[in-house]
Amino acid sequence: QVQVVESGGGLAQAGGSLRLSCAASGIIRSIDVMGWYRQAPGKQRELVATITNGGSADYVDSVKGRFTISRDGAKNTVYLQMNSLKPEDTAVYYCNAVVRNWPTRVYWGQGTQVTVSS
Repeated sequence: QVQVVESGGGLAQAGGSLRLSCAASGIIRSIDVMGWYRQAPGKQRELVATITNGGSADYVDSVKGRFTISRDGAKNTVYLQMNSLKPEDTAVYYCNAVVRNWPTRVYWGQGTQVTVSS
């Protein structure tokens, strides 16, 4: 079994910063991709950023230049550094991991709340 656990959410003021962490643990052969998603009240879950095991990162346009995703492959951990936060970044942030076991499966964390006040 694989567990994915996020941490680091909280309250920040507009223009401030937060850093989210996400660790995958359990029986893991390898992880192809790890990513961050978010869901604001009344909205659909959206992709924020992803990073491959080779370090290739991709971002939704609304966070480019403000958020940075990084990964520690040895620890099966991914981070999301969020700078210049805006009230519209307020959401529950979820982490996922595409785990290449037998079979390959996607595992999700429970989510962490990020609230940005104006």
